[in-house]
Formats: sequence, C-alpha cells, structure tokens
Amino acid sequence: MIRIAIADDDALCAQELRRYIDDYARESGHRFEVTVYSDGDELVERYRAQFDIILLDVEMPFLNGMTAAEMIRRQDPEVILIFITNMPQYAIRGYAVDALDYVLKPVNYFAFSQRLERAIRRLGRREAVYLTIPVKGGTMKVAADDVYYVESLGHQLIYHTRTGNYAATAGTIQQMENDLAPLHFFRCHKGYLVNLNHVDGIRDGCALVGDAQLPISRAKKAALLESLTAYISGVGR
Repeated sequence: MIRIAIADDDALCAQELRRYIDDYARESGHRFEVTVYSDGDELVERYRAQFDIILLDVEMPFLNGMTAAEMIRRQDPEVILIFITNMPQYAIRGYAVDALDYVLKPVNYFAFSQRLERAIRRLGRREAVYLTIPVKGGTMKVAADDVYYVESLGHQLIYHTRTGNYAATAGTIQQMENDLAPLHFFRCHKGYLVNLNHVDGIRDGCALVGDAQLPISRAKKAALLESLTAYISGVGR
C-alpha cells in the first residue's frame, strides 16, 4: 500500500488528481491510500510522517506549498514531494526541499502518470526500514540504519542518530529490543541498545560506536561477540 497525500485548496483539482491516481492504480496494479487536505496548514498540523508521496499545490491561501514542504522536511527527510503549479519557476525552488518533480496545471493524465511512476520507482529502490519516533510536539521519521544506538535514560529513551539525538516521549528499552532485534540491534547493557552496523570494535568492556563507548554487561559480552561476528560475516544480514 502506497500512502499519498494531496494538499490543494482547489477541490476540483484535488478530485481530478484522485481520479488520476485511481486510473493509474487500475493500470499498474498498485494499491494506494489517498488523503486529501484543503490547505498546507491542515497537512502540516496533522503531519506524522505517515505518507510516502505528497502532492502539493504551490499556491494555497493559508500556508503555501513551498512553506509547507519546508516544515515537513524538518521531520521527514524521506517523503517524496511533487509540486502541482501553474508557474514552472517554482521548480527551481523545489530543489531546496528536495522535491522529486513538479506537474504543471492544468494537469493532464499522461504527465501526471509519468511523475507518479517515477516516484514509485524511487520508493522501490528504498530498502531501508524507517522508525517513527514519538517526540515532543510530533514525530520524527528516521531510517533504522541511521540509528547508532538507543539509550535508556531514567524513564526516557534517547535515539542517537546520524541526523541528531531525539528524546522519545513513549516506549521502553525492552519494547525497542524486541522491535529492533530483526534489524541487527543488540542490547549490550540494560541501558543501551546498539546497532551492530555501527559497532567499530570492542575495547575495555565497551562497544565503540563512533566517539561513544557503550558499556557491555558481563553477562552480555559473549553473546554480543557472537552476534557481531555473525553480522560481520554476513550470517546476520
């Protein structure tokens, strides 16, 4: 199921895009779940990194598509953005938010289907698994492979990632250990869950992850070495 959002204040245009998606679904065999928003502010207000593709009208009265895209990018670097516009000069500005493409109004089916097909090909090339981390004021969508380790600090989980550190507002280290075990994460200590892909070595009873030295419980040392060896040799991949 491919999840698509349409944000357009023109109800007729939004209806047309939805019809085009239905037509494409019948032709291609892909399944889509479509959500329509009447303005950029409505999309941003309810955004929880839940979409694969977003079709954004550039000109909307309350929050234009370009500003909405900038706000979405702050919490979702992976969603595919396609602008719907009658002004091709916006295509240049689209590079600033890593937009995949743009479609000129009035939208015709052939041009739209080409853009949609391109977006789906990009989705197909992604093999990463993404985590949705609940944070204060919303959520963050992060590729699991970009997570270096998860730290349990008091009653809070801290995700240490390539793009920064995020304090989760929900979840336990035990729950994450169960959820992330298939993704080659190992609980080396009661307070640390480490991504084996980012373990550079083991020294003085610690797992070396970048500049961090994560303590290894004595009871976990042998199992960690076994898991790390299996992962490196490809058995755990």
